[in-house]
Amino acid sequence: MAKAHGFSTRTTWSAGALCGVLFAATMVAQSTGVYPAKPMTLMVSYDPAAATDYQARLAVMMAGKEGYLGQPVIVTNRPGKGGQTGWNWYVEAAPHDGYMMAVYNVPHFIAQSIMFNTKYNISNLEPIANWGADPAVLIVSKKSPYKTVADLVAFAKANPGQATISGAGTFVGHHIAMLQLEKAAGIKLKYVSFSGGRPALDAVVSGAAIAGFNNTSDVYRDQDKVNILAIADVARDKVFLPNVPTFRQIGYDIDDTSVNVRGIMVNSGVDPGIIGHLANRVPLMFNDKAVTEKMRAGGAGLRVMNRDQVKRMWIEREKALKILLADLKADAQNKKP
Repeated sequence: MAKAHGFSTRTTWSAGALCGVLFAATMVAQSTGVYPAKPMTLMVSYDPAAATDYQARLAVMMAGKEGYLGQPVIVTNRPGKGGQTGWNWYVEAAPHDGYMMAVYNVPHFIAQSIMFNTKYNISNLEPIANWGADPAVLIVSKKSPYKTVADLVAFAKANPGQATISGAGTFVGHHIAMLQLEKAAGIKLKYVSFSGGRPALDAVVSGAAIAGFNNTSDVYRDQDKVNILAIADVARDKVFLPNVPTFRQIGYDIDDTSVNVRGIMVNSGVDPGIIGHLANRVPLMFNDKAVTEKMRAGGAGLRVMNRDQVKRMWIEREKALKILLADLKADAQNKKP
């Protein structure tokens, strides 16, 4: 048998035939209305290996399995401005055919749509399902003289605006938690925004920031480097940080508004039938044992919600954030020339 570059002509013919069969199958699927008929894409508005990216890749790892989406999902990254770069691009430029999905982070994209002139808001995006919840925790370095939240608050009261607090972006969950602490404790802090949770955490470890708010999932993996003072949620995290009190338990009225909940969404305008199909299959995928085990191993809290539950959550969070951010927005508008 003739050879070509070390391979038999039969092998070459088989590969070509296989490509033809796959192409034909895709065309038949498309012509008969089968969805999805080809691999899909999931856009993440944060850096590769950041908490959102890490969890997104786990969340869709079983997408190709029959009974879920039946096609693989490829994760792509468009980071910048705390998520604004990616979400603005998604609303303006992403196709509306149901093959390009995006990860949402709440309160991030909702708070940003309130405070900035973004292209996105809860009215032009459609939730599919939520996979997890990642509360913000207040951290200090192991060498910090501040052993409790009260210690840090006392310093902030004596030195208004001098206590530096790190976080991953402007008006993301970390920033929201800091604003809530300011209000609850009657103090003024200095927020220092970083490009992601990792550099924000490193700033605390190195002493570049006095303290920081960061994701439970990130801090869980680096507990040997920081002390965790409190969690910004309505209940303790019994799975990952059972010994860390909530702010309310130590006297500061901070609820779960800043908890970073993550899931999948699509643009408004995607065919309702496609949205319904995704809404039925995606929560099943999130609950797959292989996904849940890897999430827990990485310190990622699970909170699977269906489409209707997420829609209600978006509306409730927007109401709460509009109240919290009202004074800040008014101040910003008054400062414009």
